[in-house]
Amino acid sequence: MIDFQRLEDAYSTAVSNLLDERVPEGHWVGQLSTSALSTATAASALSAYGNATGDRSHQGMVDGAIGWLVEHQNDDGGWGDTLKSYSNIATTMLARAAFFFAGQQDHLTRAIQRADEYIQLRGGVAGLRARYGTDKTFAVPILANCAMAGSESWKEVAALPFEAACVPQRFYHLLQLPVVSYAIPALVAIGQAKFFHDPPWNPLTRMARWFSVGRSLKVLQRMQPASGGFLEAIPLTSFVVMGLATSGKSDHPVVKNGIRFIKQSILEDGSWPIDTNLATWTTTLSVNSFSARADASTAENVTEVEKVDSVIGKLECTDWILSCQNRVVHPFTQSPPGGWGWTDLSGAVPDADDTPGALLAIRNLWRRGNLTAEQRQRIRDAANLGVEWLLKLQNRDRGWPTFCRGWGKLPFDRSGADITAHCLRGIHAWRGDVDIDSRRIGRATERGLLYLSSTQRSDGSWLPLWFGNQDREDEENPVYGTAKVLAAYKDLKKMETAEARRGLEWLVRNQNPDGSWGGGRSNFLRFRDFGLGRRGDPGSGPLEQEGGELAGSVEETALALEALLFAGNLPEIADVLQKGVGWMLDAVETDCYRIDWPIGFYFAKLWYHERLYPQVFTVAALGRALGRYGQWSGPPLEGASSV
Repeated sequence: MIDFQRLEDAYSTAVSNLLDERVPEGHWVGQLSTSALSTATAASALSAYGNATGDRSHQGMVDGAIGWLVEHQNDDGGWGDTLKSYSNIATTMLARAAFFFAGQQDHLTRAIQRADEYIQLRGGVAGLRARYGTDKTFAVPILANCAMAGSESWKEVAALPFEAACVPQRFYHLLQLPVVSYAIPALVAIGQAKFFHDPPWNPLTRMARWFSVGRSLKVLQRMQPASGGFLEAIPLTSFVVMGLATSGKSDHPVVKNGIRFIKQSILEDGSWPIDTNLATWTTTLSVNSFSARADASTAENVTEVEKVDSVIGKLECTDWILSCQNRVVHPFTQSPPGGWGWTDLSGAVPDADDTPGALLAIRNLWRRGNLTAEQRQRIRDAANLGVEWLLKLQNRDRGWPTFCRGWGKLPFDRSGADITAHCLRGIHAWRGDVDIDSRRIGRATERGLLYLSSTQRSDGSWLPLWFGNQDREDEENPVYGTAKVLAAYKDLKKMETAEARRGLEWLVRNQNPDGSWGGGRSNFLRFRDFGLGRRGDPGSGPLEQEGGELAGSVEETALALEALLFAGNLPEIADVLQKGVGWMLDAVETDCYRIDWPIGFYFAKLWYHERLYPQVFTVAALGRALGRYGQWSGPPLEGASSV
């Protein structure tokens, strides 16, 4: 039975801690996980630049990175993307290449030997190619990095058609490029490196590419943001730097600006994160999480709504969120004005996940914030631009892609169920309050719902594009995908549809025995290593499954719980909800709810975890539980009279 005072206390704790995470300017920045992959590529880029120019002013950074990699080599000889990730062949090959690039192969023979054994066990170069299939976005730069370092042959590196970058960007999607839309910088730099070190035998191809070198470099320079970091991403920027530096272009402005970005991005422990930050994303997620409690309450439940209004009304991030909206044609993707990227930094690119997140946040601030008339007008203007931007991005398959319409050949350019659901929510939130024909919005909505119906799996779940579960054999995360799609069905008042019911049933069937969702062995080990989440004898804590070696993740449990609460007061899921709430309360009371887990995919399926994810999702889930149980009409619940 749910103790409402305990629920209220846990919610208050989570809200207070999340508010404390704000920076002095009033928004959230969060903290991305440190990354062995980023650390390896950054060390290689700095080494490549130093070898080409003789500039050793950054040698201390290289030495620190090499030492960090040696210290964090896994027991199996490999490296994972994060310190909480399993080893994988891509990161291991990059770490080994960093040792070669730094000239440390004679001093690190044992570390390299162990890495070699792991790589061979995973199939070597063939194993790397198998990991990425036909997508050359990451496989080719990895092999090129290794070839530049001398740990692999240039014959293993496929040629990339960097001359295609000279075509106007609006035609890129017609060229069927072997890389995703956001990887044009790597296409140019790595393609030129291959051309420089291992030119094609065909004289016509060789001549065409030779004439394209200068023009494609100009394209690359136009795409580079003021920060110097392409997409604010250390791996992508590092690939560009090393590709050009080893091709006789170490004095090019792109290289110098890239080196500046890499140096500025280093963490205190000598490693690098996968990206600078996700400040816009974490801020809009936080704002929206505070609204869950009021959203779950009836209009008559004034007390619940007032409690939420008192929190959101004190937030001072409205102007900051509005300032993050792109108001020009973006130089990276030629995206029109109106979208939001994941951060306020210059390397961000407008996308179809951050844009609806921002639209929902400014809608919640509009409803519950303490705003001036000028701010309200700015919000309306931003909403008009944002909704229009999303409507123009919808694909022919009726779903929404992340960055660019019409790129459908490779996985991370395709429409995605989680992206489509989020877009539907962002558009719907402003329907009737923007200067856009509601019939046009209605058509886009119906098409989006058809896409969601067509992508629902036979078991009732949906798969997301940018999130995974490393303990599943397929590395997919149906908990995240299903929860995000159900949020759209809830907003659009479609929870009575057959699709929504099948999604809810899937979540019910896939609850772990202890009341959690998702996770796996790696999460259990993380809780154990931190010594948290246990009560009484070791091995009997509330966050372990009955087998003793599994644990759900805070992120997935909070998302699944909130999604099930969308269903309302269904007696048949009362026990499932109570077990889920009980698990979340245990997590908050033992402070385990702040342990993050590798749930996110970055570009090219690179794992990351974000410190704020579990905290934000917990606030949303517990808030919705408070709002929902305050209207419970089923069997009596302990402490119900206190709400």
